[in-house]
Amino acid sequence: MGSEQITLFDLASQAPHTAWSPNTWKTRMLFNYKGIDYKTEWVHYPEIAPRFTPHIPPNDGEGQKPYSVPIVQFPDGTYLMESGKIAKAIEKKYPSPIVHLGSPIVHRVDGLVSKCLLAMHPNLLYKFSQVVLSEESYDYWVGKYTEKFDMPLDEYERQLGGEKSWVAALPYLIELTSLLKERQADGPFFLGKDISYADFIWAGALIFVKRVDENVFQEMLGRTGARDVHGRFFEACAPWMKRDSY
Repeated sequence: MGSEQITLFDLASQAPHTAWSPNTWKTRMLFNYKGIDYKTEWVHYPEIAPRFTPHIPPNDGEGQKPYSVPIVQFPDGTYLMESGKIAKAIEKKYPSPIVHLGSPIVHRVDGLVSKCLLAMHPNLLYKFSQVVLSEESYDYWVGKYTEKFDMPLDEYERQLGGEKSWVAALPYLIELTSLLKERQADGPFFLGKDISYADFIWAGALIFVKRVDENVFQEMLGRTGARDVHGRFFEACAPWMKRDSY
């Protein structure tokens, strides 16, 4: 084990464990791209707060959960939570290859992806609970969202899913497509030939949807109006998606 190895705490899934969370994928792809020495430790939802309360102050942002992954532990024993903060720390310590954290495209894509996934929740969350969520997390996670929506998740999908959900997500899909197209003559990424953290944000979302339901993933690509553009992008990001289980 290298003395400079970082520990990435990621959310467990149904066996065999493989990464699925769009938030932790941002960090995982960043590590993979930069060639950083790290290992993965899998945690279940009910374990997060008890495991990390002694090491990290809770999130204090509006609407944020007190504790959430990704969380990393650095070789000196210190912990850091939240993908944006982790990215800044990693970029400072490992500046090459650069991921253009300061580019306006990163903030713009992050906001669009968050809104897009939120709009797609009715088409994703029930399926996610059935095919991805670990047994150890199931009661905790489903209970939280059932309480939040005041209905079972399958009913949430019936009432708000389908075309309603796609209509809500469409403006964000169209804008993301427009941003990718702006530089497509130069390359498949948001900055053309240059890779940026914005790419990891959108690729992480695509991986999540694909992991939950291939049909929803394919329909999402179709709804963008530019399946080929997003397909090229996703394929170009493949080298940094290969390491997903350790």
